[in-house]
Parts: sequence; structure tokens; C-alpha cells
Amino acid sequence: MCSLIKREALEDVDIGFAFLPEFTGKGYAFEAAKGTYDFAKTTLGLKQLAAITNTDNVASINLLRKLGFNHIKNVTLPGETKPVCLFTDNVLNN
Repeated sequence: MCSLIKREALEDVDIGFAFLPEFTGKGYAFEAAKGTYDFAKTTLGLKQLAAITNTDNVASINLLRKLGFNHIKNVTLPGETKPVCLFTDNVLNN
């Protein structure tokens, strides 16, 4: 799945994606995330998007960087105990 999510704990809408193990490493995540990203920017007119991922999820971190996101800081979302990496595609506004 790949979608836009508005979490109360984050200022911006974030792009989220998850794939079953047998579908990872085939380029599907980038293709889906790029399409979702482009839709958010062009059709919805969103100026800034966020993304979060587990601190040890190297594949997702690399995908976000490939999309043009930059790591801003680690945050712990409400109700969670483990921090996650917070990314944004527009560091000028942070």
C-alpha cells in the first residue's frame, strides 16, 4: 500500500508505504511512492510532505532520499516508545 496520511502528531501530511516481503526490492515502492508524491504536489497542491520510518529501515530511508526527502530529526509519536525518523521534502520551511 502507498498513501497520504494526516497524523495529528505531525504538522504535514505524510506519505506512507508498506509492502509484503515478496514484493520488496522490485521497484514497486519507488513507483508507487513517486506517483503518490506527484499526485500530492500537482493535483492536491501540497507544498510540503513529511514521511516517517523506523530508524533501522535502510530501504525506506534510501527510498525517501531518492524521492528528495531529507532527515529532519527523530521523533517519538504519541502512544509509542520507539523514536522514528522524520523526513520532509522541503527543509527550507523547518
